[in-house]
Amino acid sequence: MTLIERYKANLQKENLFQPGDRLLLAVSGGLDSVVLCELCRQCGYDFEIAHCNFHLRGNESDRDMAFVGKLGAHYGVKTFIKHFDTAAVAAEQKTSIEETARNLRYQWFHKLLDDTKNHLRFILTAHHADDNIETVLMNFFRGTGINGLKGIQPKQGKLVRPLLFARRADLEIFAKENQLDHVTDSSNLSNDHTRNYFRNELLPAITKVYPEAKENVLRNINRFKESTLLYQKAVDAQLKKLKEQKGDEVHIPVLKLQKVTPLATIVYELIKEVGFSAQQTDEVVALLSAETGKYVSSATHRVIKNRNWLIIAPLATTAAGHILIETTKGKLSFGAGTMEWEEKIKTANDAIPAAAHNASFDAATIQLPLLLRRWKTSDYFYPLGMQKKKKLGRFLSDQKLSLTQKENVWVLEMDKKIAWVVGMRIDDRFKIKDKTTSVLNFKLLIS
Repeated sequence: MTLIERYKANLQKENLFQPGDRLLLAVSGGLDSVVLCELCRQCGYDFEIAHCNFHLRGNESDRDMAFVGKLGAHYGVKTFIKHFDTAAVAAEQKTSIEETARNLRYQWFHKLLDDTKNHLRFILTAHHADDNIETVLMNFFRGTGINGLKGIQPKQGKLVRPLLFARRADLEIFAKENQLDHVTDSSNLSNDHTRNYFRNELLPAITKVYPEAKENVLRNINRFKESTLLYQKAVDAQLKKLKEQKGDEVHIPVLKLQKVTPLATIVYELIKEVGFSAQQTDEVVALLSAETGKYVSSATHRVIKNRNWLIIAPLATTAAGHILIETTKGKLSFGAGTMEWEEKIKTANDAIPAAAHNASFDAATIQLPLLLRRWKTSDYFYPLGMQKKKKLGRFLSDQKLSLTQKENVWVLEMDKKIAWVVGMRIDDRFKIKDKTTSVLNFKLLIS
C-alpha cells in the first residue's frame, strides 16, 4: 500500500475525522508537517495552517515562518501566524522552554478552533511512529505508570495525530517522491532537549544491542493500549467506592482506603489529576497514619488528613471547603466572608471580644496549622464559659439558626479540637487567661 492508501485506511480505522470537516494543520515547516499538508491536499481535505514563531532560534525562526507563509500560499489556504516571547514566559512561569512552548501552542490552537468564524473542527499535528517510540521511553523513565506507556493517542478531543501509523522513513520517501521542500531545525541536532537526547543518543545505542528495539516498542504500544483498558476499568471501580465529591473537594475515608490493594497504585490514581507526581505517592500514603492537619501539596491542590478522612482540596480559594491556616498573620476569603488574623503581645484591652465576629485566643494553646472548614454533625466543642462539651448541632439549634444559616457555618479546628465556631463562639479551652502573654486575634468581615 502507498502512504496515501495507508493514511486513508488509518483515518477510517481510528475514526479521526470525516471528509467534510475543516482542519487546522499545525505546521512548523519541517518534513513531517510538510508531508501532512501534502497528504491532506492529495486526499482533498479542506484545511488551513497554523504556525508558531517561538523566537528561540534567531533568524532561523523567522526563516521557518516565511517558509510556512509561502507553503500556505502554494496550497491557497489561510495561514495563521502567532509570535511568542517563549523565553520570557518560561522565566515568568518557572517552566522549561519545551513545556512552555508546548503549552503556548496548544492553547493558541484551541483558541483558533473556539473562534466560530474560522469554522474549524480539528487540530492536526504531524507526530509519527518514531515520535511515539521516543515518548513511550521518556514516559517510562519519568515514572508515569501504565498510562504513559500507551504513548501518544491518535485522538484526544479536538486534537488529532493522523500519522502515528507511519515511520519517519516512510515520510522521507514520500517527501522525495513528491519533491517536497522543507526546512531543517538545527536545534534537533543538539542534545540539550530531552527528546533530542533520546533520539540522537539513547535509541541508537539501544538498537546496537537490540536491532528490533523500535519495532518492539511499537508492538508494545498496542499491547499497552489494550492493557490500559483493563487497568482503567479496575481502577475506576475502586475509585467509585472511595471518592465522595463535595463541591470542589474529594473526600476519601481513611479506613476504607487502607484496605485497598494495591494501595500505592490507587493513591496515585486519586492524586495524579490534580498536579501530584508519582514521586509524591508515598508521601500521601504516609498521611493515612499521620495526625490531623498534616498535608501534601501540589501546585494547585492539597491532600489534607482530617481525622478519619483524606481531603483533596484546592489551595485556599473562596470555593474551597477546607482551608489550612499556616501563619500567625494573614487574610483570606472563604465561603462565609473574609477573615484576617494576627498574633500580638497581650495588652490590658485583650479581654473576651464583645463582638461575635471577633475571636481572641491564648496563642500558647494554638498549634499551627489550623483547619478552616464547614461544620459537621459529628462536631462538638466546649462553648466559652462552659466546662462540658456540647454537640455543635444542638448549639446551632439553640441559636435559632435557619437551615440555610446552618449550612453556612464554619469552624476553626486544631488537632481535632474546634477552637472557634466562626462568627459565633470560641471554645473555652483556648480562651485568654491571666497568665496569657501572647494573643492570636481573628476577625470575620462579612461579605
